Amino acid sequence: MASTLAILAVLAVLAARWLSHQGLATKPWLEPGIGAEDRPPGWPAATVGLAVFLAVAACLFGLLLSAFSMRMQGGFWRPLPASGLLWVNTAALVAAGAALQWAKVSADRGEIDGVGICLLAGGVFSLAFLAGQAILWRQMVAASYGLASPAGAFFMLLTGLHGLHLAGGLVALGRTGVLAWYRPDPARLRHSVGRCAAYWHFLLLVWLFVAATLSGFAGLVIETCRQWLA
Repeated sequence: MASTLAILAVLAVLAARWLSHQGLATKPWLEPGIGAEDRPPGWPAATVGLAVFLAVAACLFGLLLSAFSMRMQGGFWRPLPASGLLWVNTAALVAAGAALQWAKVSADRGEIDGVGICLLAGGVFSLAFLAGQAILWRQMVAASYGLASPAGAFFMLLTGLHGLHLAGGLVALGRTGVLAWYRPDPARLRHSVGRCAAYWHFLLLVWLFVAATLSGFAGLVIETCRQWLA
């Protein structure tokens, strides 16, 4: 339970920080000189929907990581074998997040060509991550860490769920790429790219927790979270 609360707290703080940068807490209609007729119709539904989705996903991954940590203390548990591919895949996801962040910077500057290139790079690195995860799955099954193994089952559940979230994000990323290609309203593109970047940063953060836990550093992750929250 402590690990769950620690992970959820860290994710919640980061999500709240992101939301604060989106202007969701501002009330421009209360400023002097702004009347009720100038009141904004509401915050973008896509931004609010993403925030709710990230909150639900954070709870889900937090509970699964907590269950994994508790199951490690039980009997008949074989630790997962070390694999350098896990960290190669992590590097690919870091590169994808960096590309999406640069796409956001380019969108804020109005550099549409740069946005398209960065979105493409982010998609390529994300596909490389998924391909590496598929290879890692095959390695684990070959080492007898399939669904019949408690550790293997947790590994496939956590990595598979994360992969599904990333695959879903690639759909949104593709739609944003189409927007950049047809050069739409800059404000619309900026919001779309910003949501993609926030989603990839969230997936990267979750993956760092997952990778650290699967690698046997669950105790270190929990202690780090406690120090941040102290």
